[in-house]
Amino acid sequence: MARFQSFDEPTEPSQVAPRVAALRAEMRRCGYDGFVVPRADEHQSEYVPPSAERLSWLTGFTGSAGTAVVLGDKAAIVVDGRYTLQAAEQVDTAVIAVVPQAETTAEAWIEANLAKGATLAYDPWLHTADQVKRLEKAAAQAGGKLVAAEENLVDAVWPDRPPPPKAPVRPHPIEYAGETSDAKLARIREKLAKERVDALVVSDPHNLAWTFNIRGADVAHTPLPLGYAVIPREGRPIVFLDPAKVTNEAGAAIGAVADIARPEALSEALEKLGVAKAKVRVDSGTGAVALIRRIEAAGGRAEVAPDPISLMKAAKNAAEIEGTRAAHRRDGAAVTRFLAWLSREAPSGRLTEIEAVEKLEAFRHETGLLKELAFSTISGSGPNGAIVHYRVTNKTNRALQRGELFLLDSGAQYEDGTTDITRTVAVGEPSREMRERFTRVLKGHIAIARAVFPKGTSGAQLDALARVALWQAGLDFDHGTGHGVGSYLSVHEGPQRLSKIGTVPLEPGMILSNEPGYYKRGEYGIRIENLVLVEKREIAGAEREMLGFETLTFAPIDLALVEPALLTAEEREWLDAYHARARETLAPEVDEATRRWLAEATQPIGTSPGGRGQDGAEAPSG
Repeated sequence: MARFQSFDEPTEPSQVAPRVAALRAEMRRCGYDGFVVPRADEHQSEYVPPSAERLSWLTGFTGSAGTAVVLGDKAAIVVDGRYTLQAAEQVDTAVIAVVPQAETTAEAWIEANLAKGATLAYDPWLHTADQVKRLEKAAAQAGGKLVAAEENLVDAVWPDRPPPPKAPVRPHPIEYAGETSDAKLARIREKLAKERVDALVVSDPHNLAWTFNIRGADVAHTPLPLGYAVIPREGRPIVFLDPAKVTNEAGAAIGAVADIARPEALSEALEKLGVAKAKVRVDSGTGAVALIRRIEAAGGRAEVAPDPISLMKAAKNAAEIEGTRAAHRRDGAAVTRFLAWLSREAPSGRLTEIEAVEKLEAFRHETGLLKELAFSTISGSGPNGAIVHYRVTNKTNRALQRGELFLLDSGAQYEDGTTDITRTVAVGEPSREMRERFTRVLKGHIAIARAVFPKGTSGAQLDALARVALWQAGLDFDHGTGHGVGSYLSVHEGPQRLSKIGTVPLEPGMILSNEPGYYKRGEYGIRIENLVLVEKREIAGAEREMLGFETLTFAPIDLALVEPALLTAEEREWLDAYHARARETLAPEVDEATRRWLAEATQPIGTSPGGRGQDGAEAPSG
């Protein structure tokens, strides 16, 4: 049985109509013609506590990103390319239309559907300043107006809304953090002084956890303590946390560098900054517009810009890098044990998606160091693999069948590092099309892994490398090539990313995923994911400082799905070298039976023609 995820159906579409009706009644009572419901909490987090799952409760959609707009006579939920299939299955589309973001943004839908003279309400704690500006413009274009609601309207009609989380806050050991809170605060103050900012409001719980070397468990899968901090350029910071959550050890660690106050005291602290006419930095990505208004109402100046902590946190120090390498060796061994087991069990046709998830978690648990999963495992066989962020439930669970592909995207939280890996394997004999498209995805993966680029290059400039081989066949994928990854923090960390919108320059120490894919709706999905570390590259005669990637993740790539003729000599050389290093790294960490399987699964590509499916010992796979 899985410890860290449930397979229950999270929502029931039949509940959507009465819940939307209740919200509309509350809108009328308050004098509003519409209400905006984002997938967000007060910190704009990807993973939110149960008490902030307003979008899921109202619409049935459980994805990590989306926005619903409910008007008196119509409603829509706007989701990105990862979630269009999932939303259509979870939402009662007779009540709420599912709108792909690529076709229409939430703001465009408001502009087209809000009646002239209508009033659209929103919760100022769930939107950033930039988001509010876009909503205001859309409402104005429609001839209506946007207003801040005093209380969240969904909360008013949610009868059994869970209470706020109160998980213990604990210190994060210095051997894993690699830098004291004092040293981090000195760097932060130096940045504030350089930019002539009087104080910083830390609204991102990831940055709070990193700065003060603490961890918590207020949300699923990410060891976050939900709270705020105010860091002045001069003087002691204040950390706003529920005292009931702070352990004695964490209290002593925080108290050495900062004062601790109740969350309700945040408003008073912001007002004091305003009265002092302070210039206060509010994070553009996670700072709620409510924070800005508290500062400005008291006479202060709120500067909305990126929190400088985010970039500091993104560039891992030596201890964090060594920790993540150790975590990946440990995790790679667990994943490889699973893949060897899968090669024996999958051809029977009786193994289910849920059983695969439970077995992989069991292998990770046997390391003795697993703290949590990094996210709910994506375990998609056949057509379910085509749903990019598929979450298996008891209702959708299906068996792995011969002639199909199985996509497994999973990750783990260890105190020394966070992992994220995807492998796609063939069950039985894959088709020629499967091999051809898998190999094109692999070519894109290799292109990123082998990339060498000048300092100052952004993820947007590299993203196309992962797509060229697919583009040449008229194919593509609708998600970014890679996201940043934290150090025993979020598996999705910014600001670094490999995507069309990744504008932040990559720097040594940043960790990112490398995960191109291909998805054939209703048939199969393909994704190959490793984590990579940005590192300096020495090139003879180079006129610029150059960077490249160190691959951190080790587990076999399914050779049964590789078409060698589609690979260049350099690509075959990379794959053989990767498998040789995986074999060398993992063999000492696994049992003898897995070691034998690993030797077969990582043989040189020249002796492994594609098309040999997963048939126990006969065909290496993984």
